[in-house]
Amino acid sequence: MNFAESIRVSLRSIRTNKLRAFLTMLGIIIGVSAVIAMVSIGQGAQANVASQINGLGSNLLIVMPGQAKQGGVSLGQGSMNTLKLADVEALEKNESIAGVAPSVNGRGQLVWKSKNYSTSLEGTNESFPQVRNAEVQQGRFFNHFEVKGLANVAVIGSEIVTNLFGDSSVNPIGQTIQINKIPFEIIGVLKSQGSSGMTNNDDKVIIPITTAMSRVTGGRNISTLYVSASSSDMMQKAQYDIQNTLRVAHNLRPRQEDDFQIRSQTDILTTAQGVSSVMTALLSGIAAISLVVGGIGIMNIMLVSVTERTREIGIRKAIGAKRSDILRQFLIESVTLSLLGGIVGILVGIGAAYLVGKLASMTIAISFAPVFYAFMSSMIVGVVFGVYPARKAAQLKPIDALRYE
Repeated sequence: MNFAESIRVSLRSIRTNKLRAFLTMLGIIIGVSAVIAMVSIGQGAQANVASQINGLGSNLLIVMPGQAKQGGVSLGQGSMNTLKLADVEALEKNESIAGVAPSVNGRGQLVWKSKNYSTSLEGTNESFPQVRNAEVQQGRFFNHFEVKGLANVAVIGSEIVTNLFGDSSVNPIGQTIQINKIPFEIIGVLKSQGSSGMTNNDDKVIIPITTAMSRVTGGRNISTLYVSASSSDMMQKAQYDIQNTLRVAHNLRPRQEDDFQIRSQTDILTTAQGVSSVMTALLSGIAAISLVVGGIGIMNIMLVSVTERTREIGIRKAIGAKRSDILRQFLIESVTLSLLGGIVGILVGIGAAYLVGKLASMTIAISFAPVFYAFMSSMIVGVVFGVYPARKAAQLKPIDALRYE
């Protein structure tokens, strides 16, 4: 038989035993679909992380407290908090820096009339919208004079408007709310930014950092400094200026270690995507095991098929079929089963990825590469696990095969 005839015979054999063929392909279908779904979800998660990190601000550098050491042992990040408001003024003098937004965080109990609501609280300065890429949807943001004057003004996230005021007819601008029993006037509402990691940026109250430190959260130190470089080309220069400025401001000697840490968006993005890539690879590896299991199933069914068709093999050899003809016939059947399973698996995998993305409100990124590799893997599995049964069929002697009952 020629190649086309071999394919027709293979398809006829599969149609004859439809249920058996489907169960044989099931392992391949599960393996291929799982690999495609896991890779698509993983790539979507990486894209989502990148979008969230880039949404923190333009050309952003993050300065965090350093790590104190006791007996040569590090006490962990943030154990040496020496960042102060004076550092903000010192950093703003550098030409490579466009803006600095300090941050202190805490919890706030909000009260408006009979409504009571608990949310996160952040104290910062007037540079927050520029540095943190935030946009005021309604009203305005507080200014430099309100920060210096310890004004009791607040800018709230969009979710707080819904949770605290509820009725859409109520204009939150100008309303007075109690934050930890201290009255604050709402002067602005931020445009929705969504979640960033474990933080919901829309469920937050922002007040002047001076007011927060003196009346609400207490303390003299800043938890984080968000610094915006003047341009993307100045990122490295800005990082160098931050280090030098803070070392001078903190009176650190040349051999002393920095009492702060500087992180860039690139560092954070690389770390986050690295973790995501490892998890995606791990889950994809586990899913790929199904391909091997499916291959074993194909080998098992093909061995059964060789046994069932022993007399057929004997007749074909008796009328002139060569070993290569028999080998090709059974190998084509094995690859056909595997490829059909791969095609169905691709469709199921893409459908499953979209379904998970819709139900979990996740970003899904389906690319050509994982689909192509999954399809090629299914073909390779068909060849690898189909060789042994095909060789066993090809090596049967005509006389023995014709005598088989």
